[in-house]
Amino acid sequence: MIIKTGRYTAKFAKLPTLVFLCVLPLLLSLGVWQLHRADEKRAFLQQQAQGQAAEAAHLSVTTEDNAEHLRYKKVDVTGHYDAQHQFLIDNQISEGKVGYFVLTPFILQGENKGVLVNRGWVAANPDRTQLPNVAMDAEPTIIKGRANTFPSVGIKIAGAEIPTDTSPAVVQVVDSQVLAKKLGYPLFSFQLELDKELPNGFKRDWHTSTIMLPEQHTAYAVQWFALAFTLTVLFIVYSVKKSS
Repeated sequence: MIIKTGRYTAKFAKLPTLVFLCVLPLLLSLGVWQLHRADEKRAFLQQQAQGQAAEAAHLSVTTEDNAEHLRYKKVDVTGHYDAQHQFLIDNQISEGKVGYFVLTPFILQGENKGVLVNRGWVAANPDRTQLPNVAMDAEPTIIKGRANTFPSVGIKIAGAEIPTDTSPAVVQVVDSQVLAKKLGYPLFSFQLELDKELPNGFKRDWHTSTIMLPEQHTAYAVQWFALAFTLTVLFIVYSVKKSS
């Protein structure tokens, strides 16, 4: 297609035009996506800061079971550990060593509902058939900690959420509904990371999630928009010629 305007002639060859029309929307959409991710990260960081600054909330059966809403908030709860039924989350790395997170159900006082308490990290035995000793008492107590989602994995293998028949049971991926069925009573859909100052715990080095900062997403968005602008300029320079 050829368009003449005054002293200039625009000749749009089929292949370059097709490439331009395909690539430009892609670059623009990537820039917009990065801006959306920046907004999401700002909201997440704000939620994280608010959760850490807020006073501890008391966990009860009336507490809204919303893992994302409660994430990083300080929580206290009264009841007792179900020390006879414990779980080890496999393949957890600490300082380059392989081990487990120890999950112990904690039953709320006067209720038939529990929350899984992450009591910290323990090293794995070189002989993986030898499980660590995580025994404890089940006296009534008050504990406090930080609400958080369960550890995630990059690739979930089929059946990874099914605990073994060992004691303690080993599980690759935590599904609170699956574990609740095994225990015989309901569980909250989040874990409680046991406070470092409390007894009955192991290595507890709780971190907030490491995420890309909003400013980094904004910088990537600027790069995508800059590429879109550059592509447009090059296409115009290639297509538009001054008439002789």
